[in-house]
Amino acid sequence: MRLPLVDPRNPKSIDIDHFKKMVDVFMDRGFNYFDTAYTYHQSKSEAAFRQAVVERYPRDRYTITDKMPMWEVRQEADYERLFNVQLQRTGVDYFDYYWFHTLNKGYVDVLDRTNGWDFILRKQKEGRIRNIGFSFHDDSPTLERILKEHPEMAHVQLQINYVDWDSPSIESGKCYELCEKYGRKVIVMEPVKGGSLASVPPEVESIFKEHSPDASPASWAIRFAASLPNVMMVLSGMSELSQVEDNTGFMQDFKPLDAEEQVIMARAAGIITNSIAIPCTACHYCTDGCPMNIAIPEYFAIYNSLKQFGKTSASNSRFYFNRLSEYRGKPSDCIECGQCEEHCPQHLPIISNLKLVSKEYE
Repeated sequence: MRLPLVDPRNPKSIDIDHFKKMVDVFMDRGFNYFDTAYTYHQSKSEAAFRQAVVERYPRDRYTITDKMPMWEVRQEADYERLFNVQLQRTGVDYFDYYWFHTLNKGYVDVLDRTNGWDFILRKQKEGRIRNIGFSFHDDSPTLERILKEHPEMAHVQLQINYVDWDSPSIESGKCYELCEKYGRKVIVMEPVKGGSLASVPPEVESIFKEHSPDASPASWAIRFAASLPNVMMVLSGMSELSQVEDNTGFMQDFKPLDAEEQVIMARAAGIITNSIAIPCTACHYCTDGCPMNIAIPEYFAIYNSLKQFGKTSASNSRFYFNRLSEYRGKPSDCIECGQCEEHCPQHLPIISNLKLVSKEYE
């Protein structure tokens, strides 16, 4: 997700030429793990992966992770249909890793009712999937229930970053510790929290620079996640070549955080937690079905920037708000249907937050 775009307003307009350059640098530096999903870039991500990787590299040069879109499942037959679509889109004969996407209490019930657990095991036995697991967006008791009842799920993809580690709503730390307890390998998503930890408040940036003048804020965030002993992989949604060069640069010779750096991270987390008004990761799960076409994550990002940087960003945030609202629904256009909150992995009160943004700008 978050691939480079030809038109920033259109998530389907993936810049394939730029993406290919990113892939080539990534592969040349010894990295080979790619992660996609049925829904990313409004269902264009899997085909982009085929064009940039599958059609240009031999199969033994890369691994691919894809995910079953649980919100599309109504009956048992849907699993086979959706899985075959994903094989066709990506152009591969098998997936190295395959997850049930964004599991929560409701989707666990769907899996139980439609024999989803049996489906993924069958595909693994057929050789269409090498490793199975799930990505998770719910509370720690729900996670523990899944880990207890389904020992066959060997991998768990979790949202982990230094700001969400102690969050009572995300529970990154608690969920990670449960995976450790039950012996499941962890794949980290959102280590840079949708990019928000790549642009930190000046006070935090100063703390980072004082210790490591050349290290980017994003590198601190990714190293925090990668330093956890039970983490198998850290994902980063990269949008341009410079981000690939930065991330692969410090990860080629990875050094875990030392004791002094752990203290720095704790200080940074406290400062940022107090400065982020709306902890949105810009996953865009909320926007696909919005009847008013409201750019929810983008409005939240503009609002957060204003609250974090104050007067220094006021004119810029006003400019971006006006520009965005010319072709997308305004926050005040919200009809409070609630579909956005139903799909939000962060469990944010999106409707109330849109009212905050509306009050500020409208």
